[in-house]
Amino acid sequence: MILERLSILNYKNIEQTELSLSPKINCFLGSNGMGKTNLLDAIYYLSFCKSHSNPIDSQNIRHEADFAVIQGWYQLNDKQEEFFCSLRRKQKKQFKRNKKEYERLSDHIGMLPLVMVSPSDTELINGGSDERRKFMDLFLSQFDKEYLHSLIRYNKALQQRNALLKTDTHIDETLLELWDEQLIEEGKVIYTKRKDFIDKFIPTFQKFYDFICLSNEKVELKYESHFDNQDFASLLRQRRERDKILGYTTVGIHKDDLDMQMDGYSIKRVGSQGQNKTYVVALKFAQFDFLRKATDTTPVLLLDDIFDKLDSARVEQIIKLVLDKDFGQIFVTDTNREHLDDILSQTNSSYHLYEVDKGEVAVKNKAL
Repeated sequence: MILERLSILNYKNIEQTELSLSPKINCFLGSNGMGKTNLLDAIYYLSFCKSHSNPIDSQNIRHEADFAVIQGWYQLNDKQEEFFCSLRRKQKKQFKRNKKEYERLSDHIGMLPLVMVSPSDTELINGGSDERRKFMDLFLSQFDKEYLHSLIRYNKALQQRNALLKTDTHIDETLLELWDEQLIEEGKVIYTKRKDFIDKFIPTFQKFYDFICLSNEKVELKYESHFDNQDFASLLRQRRERDKILGYTTVGIHKDDLDMQMDGYSIKRVGSQGQNKTYVVALKFAQFDFLRKATDTTPVLLLDDIFDKLDSARVEQIIKLVLDKDFGQIFVTDTNREHLDDILSQTNSSYHLYEVDKGEVAVKNKAL
């Protein structure tokens, strides 16, 4: 899969740009705050129907503009396909494939597989459990439609159950039972698929960590869920009175977590900045490899300021990785020209180098 052309209008600080892209490496150079990350975010939006950094669509429209448009022309399964997204203030977003609007945005998820590595990924370690569930959900949803649909149904049932629990008047126990049944049914599907994924994912994760880190440190992901060795139906009944008092559902797969470990200890407690960065970079490269094999499509890889807080040895290993034949089209941002030159000097592939300044993008160099 290749993104051949990208058009952006009024997205974040980018007023207007039209880019013809390299099928292999696209590098964006510029100071912080100039719009490099916003370019990658526009590509991310085309894959996931939402921003990587800001879920509120109206805040992704450039100041003083009424709308934003992102268009991408992809080479997909030997055909060129156009994807179009428009955002308008106080209106529902539009998302089209080949000029035909989707009935449901969920139908688009997985169409354009993508992995993004960004500085905010350290929140997977330092943030709350919702960050780690989001990692699993976005990943699995790209190649498993059953998972995506179960997740949507579970979240709708959870929303309805929580609304019922907040009712000031008498709670309809029969209706509560119905929402419980749906939580149990969809929760089992989600739990089983998450657990199976983590079990299969860990060896790939360890392989990439070893390559980048050049060490014998053991990395681990331990999946924690209320479904572990417990009957979820019984647990829901036991917590029902407490849930009524609190006004929300206190147990379920929406409380699941991943314990991220290194050498048997939580990396949040024992990891240095460099180890944490290596951990999440290896996690994302493993995600890329897993997704490539699961979809039989090479995902687009977005690398945003990936080299910060890494020593030269680990930077060198990452450069070796991204130049490997298993990686397809890559987008890289950096404030350091030296890192980008290291990548470009070692590749025999096509590349484009761009400079980004205050939302404007200029071509600096090309090798076809």
